[in-house]
Amino acid sequence: MSYVCSSALHAPSWMRKILLAAALYNLSFAIWAICWPHLWFDWIGAERLNHPMIWQGAGLLMGLLGIGLIFSARNPVGNWVVILIAFLKFIASTTLFSVAIFNQDIPFHSVWMLVINDLIWLAPFAMMLWASLQAHAGVPPTRSLPLSISEASDSYYLSNGKSLKEAAESKLLTLVFLRHFGCTFTRQILRGLEDIQKEVNRHGSELIIIHMLQGGKETQYLGENSGVARIADPRCELYRAFGLGKGGFIELFGPHVWWRGAIAIFKGCGVGHLAGDGLQMPGVFLFRDGEIISSQRAHSAADLPDLPRLFEGLPSQIRHDTVSA
Repeated sequence: MSYVCSSALHAPSWMRKILLAAALYNLSFAIWAICWPHLWFDWIGAERLNHPMIWQGAGLLMGLLGIGLIFSARNPVGNWVVILIAFLKFIASTTLFSVAIFNQDIPFHSVWMLVINDLIWLAPFAMMLWASLQAHAGVPPTRSLPLSISEASDSYYLSNGKSLKEAAESKLLTLVFLRHFGCTFTRQILRGLEDIQKEVNRHGSELIIIHMLQGGKETQYLGENSGVARIADPRCELYRAFGLGKGGFIELFGPHVWWRGAIAIFKGCGVGHLAGDGLQMPGVFLFRDGEIISSQRAHSAADLPDLPRLFEGLPSQIRHDTVSA
């Protein structure tokens, strides 16, 4: 079934209304600041600027941003760059204004300017940026209901030509579902893939990597590990069948993710371009005879496979059979 992503073209009407309102405000502020550069300072009882062109220059930048927001209103999700610039401006202005109030460079009662100039726009602009990320980084589902595990394992094939169902017959598989290949946590997993392979082999299991690229394109990322069995799932149907969904804002960008990401980058894992669904969550499963024996579904993008704990979940009979094998 074909799918056409129309979210980039048909944004909710509230986005256009917010952008037009913000544009009108910015243009009004620009006219005010350019024509009457001393007026605001007189209102709040602050000393006038020695060089009013500074305030007029700020007004000019606000006017240019307002024009950009008018054009962005035609396609809010597609024109996310202008929205991002405006959002960063709101954050920078809020920071500078707060510091000025704290240092008593301007009186506290002028905080109303901070509210109408920046604070009221932060939440809606953040929501628009999140919608843009979902539209551009996510892979839309091809069906309303996910495949069952039986259907998915019979429909998806390993790089050696066997279906997942055939490969799991009387053999324990360790399925590692990756995030996109540009993700620093995926790169961290791939750097330690040899150790993962040894741990999997020690338990008599077979390692299978599931990724979101078209079959064959993953080899440039696997490098020396290109001999590992793998499954290409660009539609994320196998991910959905195993209960792995899309991450929300906290799961993808929460404090824990930033902290773990900084550590991974410091260790040299780096960050690459988006190569797969940027919203897709990872996970690890032990799979045999069409059934999930043990699972670790990630609670955040930073969660890495914990294989010792995963194999602890094996029933004693299966553990004995696999180790003996």
